[in-house]
Amino acid sequence: MAFIELMADQEADGPAAELFARDLEATGYVANMTRLFALRPAVYQAWAQLNRAIRANLDPRVYELATLAAARTLRSSYCTLAHGNVLRDRFYDTDTVAALAADHRRAGLGAADVAVMDFAAKVAADATSVSAQDVAVLREAGLTDAAILDVALTAAARCFFSTVLDAMGTEPDAVYRTELGPELSQALTVGRPIAAGDG
Repeated sequence: MAFIELMADQEADGPAAELFARDLEATGYVANMTRLFALRPAVYQAWAQLNRAIRANLDPRVYELATLAAARTLRSSYCTLAHGNVLRDRFYDTDTVAALAADHRRAGLGAADVAVMDFAAKVAADATSVSAQDVAVLREAGLTDAAILDVALTAAARCFFSTVLDAMGTEPDAVYRTELGPELSQALTVGRPIAAGDG
């Protein structure tokens, strides 16, 4: 249960109602994160705009890998579950996503993907620890300077979103338990538990 009152269906009007309607159209339910940010829809819309700008420059798979690495480092179950779900649905099988959650260096990724996840994790953990050598590793893996910036932007943006969710005690939606199955949902739960319920 969140630490503050999340917006209920009957309370949503104006921009908040629009956020609810988008969720219902896309997934058939209103996510807990949407109920949280519906209290400040302008912030959510600004985040969405920033996120779209960051994603526009990255291969979608690389974006998801960098996001998973940052979310796992931040111990954000919500974001790890959400982006693990995308990776499972669009790019990898269940076993590979579980391996990515456990240790991406042992999940069969190529050198460039490992370097991206290493870098995103380091940015999320302590950006002051990033060195010129960390950037050089990415260059050696074939990333341009602009692409390296894209990975840093992805990790830094995830720090904002994951931190807000966890600071407010927002639980990952119960639906992840059924969508991902018991083993993968457990592997991707790295912090707060999934909300009670059947999804």
